[in-house]
Amino acid sequence: MVNIDGRIVGEGEKTFIIAELSANHANNIEIAKQTIKEVKRAGADAIKLQTYTPDTITLDCDNKYFQINQGTIWDGTTLYKLYEEAYTPWQWHKELFEVARQEGLICFSTPFDFTAVDFLETLKVPVYKIASFEINDIELIKYVASKGKPIIISTGIATLSDIELAVKTCLECNNNQIILLKCTSAYPAPIEEVNLKTIKNLAETFNVITGISDHTLGSVVPIGAVAMGARVVEKHVILDKNLGGPDSRFSLDINEFKELVDNIRLIEKAIGRVTYELSEKAVKSKEHSRSLFVVEDIKKGEKLTNKNIKSIRPAFGLEPKYYNEVLGMEAICDLKKGTPLSWDVIRKSR
Repeated sequence: MVNIDGRIVGEGEKTFIIAELSANHANNIEIAKQTIKEVKRAGADAIKLQTYTPDTITLDCDNKYFQINQGTIWDGTTLYKLYEEAYTPWQWHKELFEVARQEGLICFSTPFDFTAVDFLETLKVPVYKIASFEINDIELIKYVASKGKPIIISTGIATLSDIELAVKTCLECNNNQIILLKCTSAYPAPIEEVNLKTIKNLAETFNVITGISDHTLGSVVPIGAVAMGARVVEKHVILDKNLGGPDSRFSLDINEFKELVDNIRLIEKAIGRVTYELSEKAVKSKEHSRSLFVVEDIKKGEKLTNKNIKSIRPAFGLEPKYYNEVLGMEAICDLKKGTPLSWDVIRKSR
């Protein structure tokens, strides 16, 4: 179990649902604040920001190393220009955190360097997120883990050894409040590359809470992830897709996000527990299953045959498993067609 600002996350608890604001604010703090309010109404547990500036995450350089040309939706620009458009101004953070608290929403962020961690500490952030592309920044992970807060780590571009090292780093800092998120770092992510089975394997391999950071289109994948054991779901949310922006294409709008939350809560009820007990409704419905009935009038002393008794619905007669046993037995009274067969109206032939 992991305690995030009083919210317990783990087996047996409701899925912890994170709305990722990211770049979906159109450089307008009012849009960011309204998004926070709307995701709360939609049922989110938390809102997540990203804390960086173009200069803390990359260089203002346009040589080949800084050009984006990996077949992404952002190809044709540079890293610096992308982050210049996408970042959330630091001067907004305090106000956004306060709006979230007023709404009863957990607010936290992904830091991308030490200065971002120091800044977030002043805001009393209750949990940290490590992005997929920073999972190999061991010094950053060590610094974050040293703060003693829960730490959520996305694994989108990580090998097994990368994950092992990240987890080991946290544990060496005496921080075992670790949540690993299965992530596919493609934007949008192809369904066939999601591999939801990895969620359970991560939990078993590292003995941690697991979940999903999802970049596929729609909400099928995160719902499926919950059915397969994810205890945390993170999804990008935008107030209105017409706002555009770097992340709008693979984000859910508010109505879609609410539908996701509602469906997750439904699938949680459906998952239930391991049981072979019948509910009261199932017991009642069992009356419509099969049993042995008289299907032709039978005279007293007449034998039961495959012509005059059958296994049919409903279930008010003997169970069908006794069919061969009762064949050849005789009626001890007249039996009319439509009578449920019972032991007290038949006997072995003399």
